[in-house]
Amino acid sequence: METAELRVVFGKNILDLSDDEVSRAAEIVAEAGLRVVSIASPLLKCVLPDAPEVDARFQQDIFASRHTFEDQPRLTERAFDIADRLGAKVVRVFSYWRVVKPEAVFERVVDALGELAAKAGKRGLIIGLENEHACNIATGMETARALSALDHPNLQIVWDPANAFVSGEEAFPTGYSLLSPRRIAHVHAKNCRMQNHHPVWGPLDDGAIDWRAQIAALARDGYQGCIHLETHWPGPNGDKHLASMICGKSLVELATV
Repeated sequence: METAELRVVFGKNILDLSDDEVSRAAEIVAEAGLRVVSIASPLLKCVLPDAPEVDARFQQDIFASRHTFEDQPRLTERAFDIADRLGAKVVRVFSYWRVVKPEAVFERVVDALGELAAKAGKRGLIIGLENEHACNIATGMETARALSALDHPNLQIVWDPANAFVSGEEAFPTGYSLLSPRRIAHVHAKNCRMQNHHPVWGPLDDGAIDWRAQIAALARDGYQGCIHLETHWPGPNGDKHLASMICGKSLVELATV
């Protein structure tokens, strides 16, 4: 493992760190022999005003972030500044909490992503739109539609097959096949099964996502970015660190061809 993506550090969301805390985080990452490639920001992970009601079926994971729509301009600049300080090129974003009629807000989501991409372009950064089951762009099909509507070089994808699966899509190969490989900037790896309409997270090599086939397809399609373990599985007896060790070893084995 050579790279890191920062989301929650010192118990705080990455965007809530002070400059001194960002510097300390950078030191810790460097001491571990890693480099930061992505800022896992919570941008556009909030309620969109004057929209249909939020779809209550989906769990909203906030990861120490409680920011609102009004906070977004300030958070955007802070995310870009932190990315610059850490040498990261990708700033992960979302598409607002999913509403009961996502099509009704599609154009507003695209407009917001376009504004972020334009600002990121001026800073030499990439906006990585993550398909998130609790947000308005959740599946491979929805992601492909958004990218088609906004063909901007600084808007790319953080592809998460498990999120697409939780959204009801056959993430691989169906959802993945709809995406343009050249616009995938980053990949999140986790796995789960559905139980009573809710995801049950588990080891990376045991779930609905065929990660060996997905990784082989990424390699075939010329993907040059990172695949980062996302640590949703609580682990044996609640030992999340052990869970990360198990999944990390699995990821290395699955990516060995």
